[in-house]
Amino acid sequence: MTSGQTLARAGRTPVAPAAPVRAAARQRARQQRILGVALRHFAERGYEGVRIEEIAREAGVAKGAVFGYFGSKAGLFLAAYQAAARSFSRYLDAPPEVLGDGFFAVIGYWISRTPRLVHEDWLPYRVTLIGNYCSSLQLRREITQFLLREDPYGTQAFVQFGIERGEVRTDIDMKMIVSLVDWLMDRCQDAIVTEELDPGLFGSATQPAPARDLRVRQFVELLRGAVGARS
Repeated sequence: MTSGQTLARAGRTPVAPAAPVRAAARQRARQQRILGVALRHFAERGYEGVRIEEIAREAGVAKGAVFGYFGSKAGLFLAAYQAAARSFSRYLDAPPEVLGDGFFAVIGYWISRTPRLVHEDWLPYRVTLIGNYCSSLQLRREITQFLLREDPYGTQAFVQFGIERGEVRTDIDMKMIVSLVDWLMDRCQDAIVTEELDPGLFGSATQPAPARDLRVRQFVELLRGAVGARS
């Protein structure tokens, strides 16, 4: 007779062992620890400069455990990129008063806040920059598929918000508008994050505040000209 049958005869409900639950929690915690170390290493050293054995040593795991969880260095970087992208605010996370001013006010809000956001936490921005510009074609394809599949910035909901307000044009396929907004916003914010992409375009570190504000307004107007609803 099993212990469960004995407990049932005694009128008590068998209790499932907690070990598998604890083991799964430990596995998740270990993965997150590896990922946290990897984020910092990729941000500080770039993709090519990272060594898996150093990440494993700092995370307190065997090198084989890293490959067991993520498959390869590229798989680890993809997981780091995904974690970085998911950590960013979504468009519709803007304050209510900004949302009340509409689609293009939200665009201007996030563009103008980019330098502050970078200063608050530069690690995810560095990792996404590396993924966007310094990764292999195969890895870049994986990143593109992730962005299309998960939409981590909530661009589809944001464009729908603009359409419902009558601010975004409806004579163009919505998917094309989503892709355009994603692409232009990415490049604009990248130019703010690093002067290497287009020195002096936004001048986040060199130009006076009025000049930076003018650049933001000009970008918003360019985007309005592309996707804004026609009178």
